[in-house]
Amino acid sequence: MTTKSRSGSGEPQTAVSVTAALAECSDPADAIHLQRFFKTGPGEYGEGDVFIGVRVPATRAVAKRFTELPPAEVDSLLDSDVHEHRLAALLILNAQFARVSRPRTADPVARERIVEQYLAAVRRGRVNNWDLVDSSSEYVLGAWLLDRPRDLLDELAASDVLWERRVAMLATFAFIKAGDASTTLVLAERFLPDRADLMQKAVGWMLREVGKRVDRAVLLDFLEQHAHEMGRTALSYATEHFDAETRARLRALTG
Repeated sequence: MTTKSRSGSGEPQTAVSVTAALAECSDPADAIHLQRFFKTGPGEYGEGDVFIGVRVPATRAVAKRFTELPPAEVDSLLDSDVHEHRLAALLILNAQFARVSRPRTADPVARERIVEQYLAAVRRGRVNNWDLVDSSSEYVLGAWLLDRPRDLLDELAASDVLWERRVAMLATFAFIKAGDASTTLVLAERFLPDRADLMQKAVGWMLREVGKRVDRAVLLDFLEQHAHEMGRTALSYATEHFDAETRARLRALTG
């Protein structure tokens, strides 16, 4: 049964309304480009993903119109074969989680429900490309775990599924922004042997942010201990903001 919830402007808050709004922004030429960009060919990491050609700014604009979307309607979008439908659903979850996390509108029950809904989507393979992970993990899972035990990230990090591992790594961006690098460093060390390109980039990116936002000395110490174990991609990303001499010294340590 379709939920009859409406936004303040009277717009029906349904998955059908969201998909119609996205269709109005779609472009067949962009769809071809996006399918290539997100590696949807046989054997590629996004194999079989379907794009209708909606650019991210347009998807964000649509999502802002549907932040009252009920959970069942969000799930309907998450279960769509269309990439932009899933991205819109995740952006809507981000907005909903932020709203129920603010002091004046805090709702612990709703927060937990949204996190459970997000994790269910991750585990059934609906958060299954790097942009979907990167636009959601820190804003829902990371924000939720800021003041909680983080064992859940260990479970995701142990997964054979690339996207679950990336969710674990990217969730730590929320901690980094709060000035806490501890979990990022623990997971980065755990992922040192992981040579999947999208994990190399995720690890290097988060390490770089530790140096930029928390403590460059902490990052330098980590790299001096582990550079010899790191893949070149991760180390390259992690050292981007160092001076040329330091970058060269650290990168020379790789095997």
